[in-house]
Amino acid sequence: MNQAKRLGVYGGSFDPPHTAHIALAKHAVAQFVLDELRIIPTGDSWHKARALTPSPHRLAMTRLAFADVPQAVVDPREIDRQGATYTVDTLEELKAEQPEADLYLFIGADQAHAFQTWHRWQDIVGLATLVVADRRQSHPGGRVSQWHNGVSPDAQRLDMPSLDVSATEIRAHLAQGQYPAAPMLAWLPAAVQHYIEKHSLYR
Repeated sequence: MNQAKRLGVYGGSFDPPHTAHIALAKHAVAQFVLDELRIIPTGDSWHKARALTPSPHRLAMTRLAFADVPQAVVDPREIDRQGATYTVDTLEELKAEQPEADLYLFIGADQAHAFQTWHRWQDIVGLATLVVADRRQSHPGGRVSQWHNGVSPDAQRLDMPSLDVSATEIRAHLAQGQYPAAPMLAWLPAAVQHYIEKHSLYR
């Protein structure tokens, strides 16, 4: 009997995609033995207070950033979808397309603690195994474990090192003209840096 395909789902604004995003993807593939990891840039992000960089730029940068992760497939469905877009819709579509696949949804600790505000969060728990990447507090019995008990006993933790990288800080550096500052070289893949410079993004 063939083993079910293990399909990971990792969404975000990727504005811009940086080294911590790539590290999470690589650790997700390795720890959960994923056959494929769908990288899904956010479309019309209803919960974001700020305006996102236009989606064609975010999609292009995301494709550049994850090009060296063999199992990663950048999926534009949320950008292509009209109106507000929700994670549950994406999971339902993927399940319909690949009904035999086991879905794993990778989210950050901040998202985990706001998870019960997500649209149809109970349905998300039924569709996919939740995996929380809590880079700031990964010891047993920490906040992630407490969150597991409150929402889904099946939720799991992604083990990865602490990486102090912030898209907000990156945008702030670029807005102040601090390019190419030393931290930027470590935070952004070279191809993404070149793209940002070429298109004068975040200025």
